Amino acid sequence: MKAVVYERPFSVTVTEVDDPQIQHPNDVIVRITSSAICGSDLHMYEGRTAAEPGIVFGHENLGVIEEIGDGVVSLSVGDRVVMPFNVACGFCKNCLAGETGFCLTVNPGFAGGAYGYVSMGPYPGGQAERLRVPFADFNCLKLPEGDENETDYILLADIFPTGYHGCELAQVSPGETVAVYGAGPVGLMAAYSALLRGASKVFVVDRVPERLAKAEEIGAIPIDFTKGDPVEQIKAQTNGEGTDKGIDAVGYQAQKGDESGHEEPAIVLNQLVETVRATGRLGVPGLYVPSDPGGPDEHAKHGQLMVSIGKMFEKGHKVGTGQTNVKKYNRQLRDLITSGRARPSFVVSHELPLEDAPQAYEKFDKRVDGYTKVVLHPGPDLAA
Repeated sequence: MKAVVYERPFSVTVTEVDDPQIQHPNDVIVRITSSAICGSDLHMYEGRTAAEPGIVFGHENLGVIEEIGDGVVSLSVGDRVVMPFNVACGFCKNCLAGETGFCLTVNPGFAGGAYGYVSMGPYPGGQAERLRVPFADFNCLKLPEGDENETDYILLADIFPTGYHGCELAQVSPGETVAVYGAGPVGLMAAYSALLRGASKVFVVDRVPERLAKAEEIGAIPIDFTKGDPVEQIKAQTNGEGTDKGIDAVGYQAQKGDESGHEEPAIVLNQLVETVRATGRLGVPGLYVPSDPGGPDEHAKHGQLMVSIGKMFEKGHKVGTGQTNVKKYNRQLRDLITSGRARPSFVVSHELPLEDAPQAYEKFDKRVDGYTKVVLHPGPDLAA
């Protein structure tokens, strides 16, 4: 089958790889109809991880079941399904507690597994024509038949639940004010989720005009950090108090607000400490890693950042961190889409055939031509 394969930093190719096979009675094989490129894929693409050549990328996957193992009981050939990016067993201590992003079974020696991602287990990604899904009864979420709302449902694999998770970590409640740093796909989903949860004001901080325009379209207040200190801009619109809650949707590749492009990995965390009022809460779904070969200094290369812990303590902030447990949210978010209450696909900028993946990665990485979220369609059915 055809798949998107990592070659070296800043290079992927679409090439032939082995078809997936049923390896366990609870496996299914899914014919992929949509697979999205994630901002975290870019960390591998840029050589900012220990990813080795040959990895098949793709952890945001949706398709139709083609083959089922003998032990599968709740799924049938022909079912349309979307898979959480978390590969999880459903029966370990963490899965039973709902912490499926930290499964103790699927990736021995590590808490958590995922498709097509370095250190996250032996699971090829779904930027391919087919995908093997282990523990399928647990990991597959059924969708309505057909191809309606395809670009909404594909976002259930990762970024819609991840944005919502940011709000859950920050415990966003009706009537509160929220600052979201980062207007990439996850940041926009966090802002959208905060509005769905009833926030009174949602500020979204970024510098990319297209992203800030998207934030304004959904009712958020755009804050361009190239036009002044974002903390002061937000405080000026909250009577000098700051917001009730804050969400970091940027992570460790945060940059300074000038034209240098210089990375300052802790800048968003420190700005949130200044932005959120005393006794407020911070949610951090933005990615931080224990090892970053491209870090700007030796500490950053080992995941050690200069965070204003003293100010955080002084203000009595509560902090929640970690990747999302997609299964905590994906059924409810699916039903919001099905009922018409949510349309997260406003973040999707491009739908392309699988063959266009190399160019899509390059443009998404450079943030050119309006590339904000790319959905690849391996088959002919939905390719744009």
